[in-house]
Amino acid sequence: MTASSAPIRCLLYPSLGEIREHVRVELFARALSERLGRPVVMSMSPTYEALEAELAAGRVDMAWATAEQCNAFEPQARAVLRAVRSGSWHYHSALVCRSDAPLTLETLQGKRVAWVAPRSTGGHLLPVRHLESLGLRPDTLFSEQRFLGTYRKALDAVLRGESDVAAIFSNHTDALAMRATLTSYLGADAPQLTPFLFTTSTLADGLILTKRLSEADSEQLLSVLTRMNTDGAGLEMLMGPFRVEGFIRSPGPDAPVSSPRPSQGAEYVTGELDAEGRCLRLWAPSGRVFGRDVRGNEGRRLEEVLGAEASEPLMSLVRAVLRGGSDGRLEYRLTVDGEERVYAAEITPCVPDPGDTGVRLGLLARDVTGLRVLEDPLYRLASFPLLHPEPLLELGMDGALRYANPATHVAFQDLVERGPTHPLVHAALTWAWRGAPPGEPAPTVHLDGRYWELTVAQLWDPPGLRVFVRDVTLRKQLEAKLFQADRLSALGSLAAAVGHEMNNPLAFVLANLSFIREELERLKQPLLTGQPVPRSDLDDIQDALGETVEGATRLKHIVQDLRTLSRKPPEHRARVAVQPVLENALKLLRGELQHRARLERDFHDLPTVDADEARLTQLFLNLLLNAVQAMDPQEAERNVLRVAAYTSEDGAVVVEVQDSGKGLSPDLLARIFEPFATARPSSTGLGLSVSHTIVTDLGGTLRAESREGRGTLLTVTLPAAVPVADPQSLRAC
Repeated sequence: MTASSAPIRCLLYPSLGEIREHVRVELFARALSERLGRPVVMSMSPTYEALEAELAAGRVDMAWATAEQCNAFEPQARAVLRAVRSGSWHYHSALVCRSDAPLTLETLQGKRVAWVAPRSTGGHLLPVRHLESLGLRPDTLFSEQRFLGTYRKALDAVLRGESDVAAIFSNHTDALAMRATLTSYLGADAPQLTPFLFTTSTLADGLILTKRLSEADSEQLLSVLTRMNTDGAGLEMLMGPFRVEGFIRSPGPDAPVSSPRPSQGAEYVTGELDAEGRCLRLWAPSGRVFGRDVRGNEGRRLEEVLGAEASEPLMSLVRAVLRGGSDGRLEYRLTVDGEERVYAAEITPCVPDPGDTGVRLGLLARDVTGLRVLEDPLYRLASFPLLHPEPLLELGMDGALRYANPATHVAFQDLVERGPTHPLVHAALTWAWRGAPPGEPAPTVHLDGRYWELTVAQLWDPPGLRVFVRDVTLRKQLEAKLFQADRLSALGSLAAAVGHEMNNPLAFVLANLSFIREELERLKQPLLTGQPVPRSDLDDIQDALGETVEGATRLKHIVQDLRTLSRKPPEHRARVAVQPVLENALKLLRGELQHRARLERDFHDLPTVDADEARLTQLFLNLLLNAVQAMDPQEAERNVLRVAAYTSEDGAVVVEVQDSGKGLSPDLLARIFEPFATARPSSTGLGLSVSHTIVTDLGGTLRAESREGRGTLLTVTLPAAVPVADPQSLRAC
């Protein structure tokens, strides 16, 4: 059985954060890809529950999971690799408090606790189990329990005095060892917190290799991951996202607490040399380095121990350090066992001991081949924001500018000066505060004659926004031309229908005016001479004038309906009631429709939508025209145009337009929303393409269903208008 070349999909639990960890995870994926010779795709799960759902459904090859998740899925997995930290694949949880407000188990009553997440082992489950084993129930012990999502946020809450207690994983039950873990999260603020209680141990978190992997793939991954930190190049990659020094295959949930394991074959050497290059001490974890055994070689010259090729660069560095009197560092390449490797060497003068008669130099040389291989991808990742050709910025949730690349400062030179009041920042914050539903189009800002489209991504640790900005001025101009072309096309298609609609009132207006003129001419002389005029003649004239006014009013309404379609859309949307717009479009098509089909309407109460009335009219007119013209006028008695409008279960506006025409072929149905795709030779093919653009710009969907000989159904779904939330209330959440 051979290993596959398909990408390996790996999912990680969410508490790794959102900023530095993304880059670190990408680097680990690249390091793993280098060793496997195949792509590794890593992504972060939004929740612990989502990760479990993906595992249960068998949709991932590998997952970085909590201790509990590893235990739960181990029976059905190919293998589980436990993380090794400080030589142990078990860990504890430590309850920490402020150093200036020390706590004990006896003084916990009524305190406030900041947990990480309900499914976090070290940040919630393990300390809860420990407290319950001591007869303490957290729901009655603590006055407040909060879940903050990450260890850093929980610890910060204690630092700020918002909580009294937090829990964090601990490799050993030792306060000094705990200090290093706290420092990795809090930096210089770590001494402000102190551990006061350690729980019992549990097997560590780790990697689950699922049965979606073949046995060959699983064995290859096991080999790479368990050796990744013993070949001299994996340490930096593992310490980044996972804070571990390696992996070990799980010994099973019932395995005893582990003791530190020795290093296995790490490719580095340390020692002390004299000024002549003789080895005073020389040590390597595996006993071998540069392909040679270095054990028991004290007193021999370096070139005798390592060989001329390996020792020459080291001796040149020794001479340089002796001349300069300070530390020296050198990187060089060396062929070992037929493979070219990269080594980093450091020589440091040692502080003299009492009785020293000569110079002593410290030596460290290690294999950095894997790290150098990954440097180019690392630099590409790190330089992306800087070299990105379009504006890119990061904001705090209060609008404070954390970062802006050079393209941002070129495009928006007043960004720093205006700060949160800048239209770009205001639009991004408003977008985030609104909590826009999925599928809603990105916000667009109009500044100094240019249109800028924003893509806003939420950051969680620390909270903020990442904003990508694109200049879409040209696209907006092209869209405007396309909409205008479609509008003119629609007006052309309406000409015959509207002409017929206007001819009827115009005909009897002209006929009535002619009748009135003739009657007035006939009655002119009697009226001038004061002779009596029959009342019936005056009533006839008055009736004709009333009909004339009615006909002129109908003409006025038709002109108003056409102006709604032809006017230029405004720059900003407004709340629009859908049903009157739909009724207006139907009125415009009344003359065309009465000669082609019977209209069936099924309208229900609808919420308003955020839209432009002119474009919404254009949308419905396009759909109705398409439906009407799809039906043969020779079969007008059989044809039916069904128009329905209702509210969906999730509160969206749904409008259905269904005709009983000849339908569309599968090939044309697949291209129905592409420009110039049409089944009618006389059509421009722009109507449905523009309609699709209008709907998607409003955050909705346009779907087509059709069967040849049975007609076509077009369904529009538009999100209901939602009130803009109060920014102050959202900011406080």
